[in-house]
Amino acid sequence: MASSGSFSSGAGLTTLNRSSQPRLAVGCRVREGEDGVGALLLPEGVLRLKGTAIDILRLCDGRRTYAEILAEMQGRYQSADPKQMEQEIESFLNRLQQRRVIDF
Repeated sequence: MASSGSFSSGAGLTTLNRSSQPRLAVGCRVREGEDGVGALLLPEGVLRLKGTAIDILRLCDGRRTYAEILAEMQGRYQSADPKQMEQEIESFLNRLQQRRVIDF
């Protein structure tokens, strides 16, 4: 896994950067229902997924870099503002990492 080697202050979490390769943590998986509503299954519960969350998480396979995930999402949603999309995806992944759902 590519990593900058830098860590968030105090939390011991790796900082997301363009070469990070996000992946679901052990015991977590994405499920999409027949109705299109998604769920993130965690050892301690379930998170409902809305909007593009399923798309983002399906790209977090540990092989793609954060930069590749951004490029893929920007290609899928070309009418969206690229800078805003980057900020929202970064925030989403960082929140999931803080909950120990995503590893970088």
